[in-house]
Parts: sequence; C-alpha cells; structure tokens
Amino acid sequence: MRDGNLILFLAASLVVIVAPGPDNILVLTRGVTLGRKAALVSAAGASVGLVTHSLFAAAGLSVLLARSAVAFSVVKYVGAAYLIYLGVKALLDRESFVLAEGTPRVGLRSVFAQAVASNVLNPKIAVFFLAYLPQFADADAGGTALQLLALGLTFALLTWVIFSAIALFSGTLGAWLRTRPKLAGGMGWIPGGVLVGLGLRLAFVERR
Repeated sequence: MRDGNLILFLAASLVVIVAPGPDNILVLTRGVTLGRKAALVSAAGASVGLVTHSLFAAAGLSVLLARSAVAFSVVKYVGAAYLIYLGVKALLDRESFVLAEGTPRVGLRSVFAQAVASNVLNPKIAVFFLAYLPQFADADAGGTALQLLALGLTFALLTWVIFSAIALFSGTLGAWLRTRPKLAGGMGWIPGGVLVGLGLRLAFVERR
C-alpha cells in the first residue's frame, strides 16, 4: 500500500470512528451505568466484532450481504431482535445496572458478548467494510485479500484505542454519578433504552 493511501485511510478512519454510532454509544452507556471496567470490555468486544468483519471482507463473504437482499435481511433482523431482547430484559431489571457502590451485577462476559454480537450482527458494518476498505488497497501490488485484512485489522485497532478513551471518560462520569444516588438511580433505564433503540435502528436499516 502506498504511504499516501495509508495516511488517507488513517485520517478517514479516525473521522468515521469518532462519529456517533451504535458501538461508541453502547460503550459510553456501559461506562456511565456499569463503570470503567465494563466500558473497556465493551470497547474490546466491539473491536473484536470489527476483526470478524475484516475476516469476512478478506474472504469475500461481505459480497453475499451486499448482493443478497435475503441474507442482508436475515442478519439484520436477527441482530435487531437480539438487541431489543437485551434491552427489554435490562428495562425489567433496571436496579441491577446502577448501584450506589458501583459494582455491576451484569457479568463482564455478558458485556463482552453483547458488544461483539451488536457489532457482528449489524450487516451495515459488513457492507461498509466492503465499500470502504477497497478504496485504499493497491490493486497493482497484488494480494488484495491480505491488504483488505490488514486495513480491516488496522481499523479495528484504531477503534479499540478510541473506544477505550471513551470508556475511561464514561467510567469517570459514572463514578461521579454514583456519588449522587438520586441522580444515578433515575438512570437505570438508560442501558435498556439504548439497547432497544439500537435494535430498532438496526431493524430499519436499508440495504444500499
């Protein structure tokens, strides 16, 4: 890959990653309601999801989602249903998300799995990778699949770094809120509301 392409890719990727989206909103929410550790785990989960999309793109599997309306819809609705289910479950047990002592009852494994699933089951990301990554690959250099994989992994690494910074900030904000029990207690609806909102958003995503 040419140096100019790499610099352009890094700059464009930073803009895309920082822009508000389902994954960074989820990380922010985890930090506020569950604490810094849960937010960092969620950031790692989203990044692992991007690694999966990188492998799909390199293997050409993203082409299936881009070309098949049926495959796109199946993945989209499965992902949306899963997120809405998690959101409703969270809303029914709001007290388990915000605790005065700041110890989440939600296991970190569940936080990680939910972040991975939220990312992997979003077909929009697969299609985005398919459209985005090839723009920065050097066709004349050969090894296009390896280039796409390298670009995707680089994007995932950048995402992890930026999301981890968001996680640290949101964890600090959450710690501040937990010193104000009345304010924090009224925020138990946020995780469930965010998950349901992300699920509905995904359900209405259009294939382009």
